[in-house]
Amino acid sequence: MPSSSSARPPAPPSVWSARGRHLGPAAQDTLRSSLRQLKDGGTIDDFLEVPETEDAQEWIFEARWRVAGSVTVRARMTVERGPVNGQMWQLTAEAEAPWDPRWPSPATMFWPREPDTGWDNDAVTGLRLTNINPLPEDDKDVRRILRDAARDGWSIHVVVHEAMTTDERGQVPLAGMLPPSLRHRVVEHRAAPSQLRVVNWALRDVGVEVPRGGAVVLPGTASASSYDAEEFAVRSVFLDGSEPAELMHAVTRFAALPRPLPDGGEEAVAALREDWRLLTLEEELARERALVAMYAEALEAMTKSRDLYREAAEQAHAALAAYRESADAAPVARPEQAASAPSPLQHLTRTFERLKGSAWTRRSTSDGNGTHEEPARLDEAVAQRPEAVEEQPQTSDR
Repeated sequence: MPSSSSARPPAPPSVWSARGRHLGPAAQDTLRSSLRQLKDGGTIDDFLEVPETEDAQEWIFEARWRVAGSVTVRARMTVERGPVNGQMWQLTAEAEAPWDPRWPSPATMFWPREPDTGWDNDAVTGLRLTNINPLPEDDKDVRRILRDAARDGWSIHVVVHEAMTTDERGQVPLAGMLPPSLRHRVVEHRAAPSQLRVVNWALRDVGVEVPRGGAVVLPGTASASSYDAEEFAVRSVFLDGSEPAELMHAVTRFAALPRPLPDGGEEAVAALREDWRLLTLEEELARERALVAMYAEALEAMTKSRDLYREAAEQAHAALAAYRESADAAPVARPEQAASAPSPLQHLTRTFERLKGSAWTRRSTSDGNGTHEEPARLDEAVAQRPEAVEEQPQTSDR
C-alpha cells in the first residue's frame, strides 16, 4: 500500500517543486554562470543571489520569469554547502495561476540546458532524471532502489519491463516525450526481461505489480484514496521508438493527483513566499505601503492603549481622593489611645485600694494612740459612693 499522507494538506496547485543532486564541482558557480546567460538572453526577467551569512548552510538563488505571455513565476533554488561532488539542490517555483505542465521546466531556468552537466540526478536514488536507468543485476540492489523509489515524494518513479531485449529504437528515454514541466521530475527504471520476478517481489510491500512487457507508476507519497495500482499500470509498452501514449497518460494523471508536499517542501514554499527579495519597483512600493499601514495601525493601537491607561489612572486617583475625604470626616480613635483609657471598674478598684491603704495606716496609728478613726473614715467614703458598693458582688461571711 502507498504511504499515507492524509494528515497533511495537498500541495498548492500553483507550486512546482523538485529536488536533485549535482555531481559536478562547484554547483554554485555553475548556477551563477547559467543565470547570467539566461538573463542576458531574455529567458528570465531577473535573478538574485541572496547575500551569505556567517553560519549559512546553503547558497540561495532567486529568479523570476513569465510564462503564457503574462503569468509571472517566482522560483527559489537552494544548494547545500556539502561535498565537492554530490551537492543537494532543491527548487521551488510558484506561478500566479495553477501550474500548467506544458510550461517550461523551472529547472531549465536555473541550470544549463546542455546535456551531461551533472545536475539532473535524483536525490533519493542518485539516478538520472532525463535518461534511462537500467536496474542493477544484483537482486539486493534492485530491492533497495525500488523500495526507496516507491516512497519518494519528490520525483515520480516509473518502472518499465522489457519483454525482450530492445534495439536502439527502444532506448529512447521517456523524459523527452513528457510535457516540459515533468521532464525533470520523472525517473525511468528499466527492468531486463529476466528481472520481472525480483521486481514484483521488491514491490509487493507497497501493493504494486509490473505487468509483463508493461509499466507502472509507483505511488510515492500519494494517499491511498487517490492512488489505485490498477489505474496507473500499463499492460503493454511498445519500445520501438514510438510514443507510448497510454504510459504518457498515466504519468500525467499521476502528476495531477492532489498530493501533499514532501518532507521539507512546506518550509521551502514558506521561504519562497515570506523571504522573497527579488522585487520589482512596483512590488517594493507595495511592500513599503504595506509596512506604513502596519506601523500606522500599531501606532493607533498604542495611542488607544495609552488613553485607556490614562483614563483608568484618573479614575483610580479620584477614588483614592474620595476615600481620603470620607476618612477625614469620620475619624477613628487610635488603638493605643483606646487601650490607655481606664475603664470604670479599674477606676473603682484603684479607689478602694487607696482607701484600704489609708485605713491600714490609720489602724496602725490608732493602735499606738488608743483612737479608732478608721471605721468613721470608711463609712464616710461609702456614703460618698453608694452606687459603687451596690455594683460589687455580695460575699458571705464565714
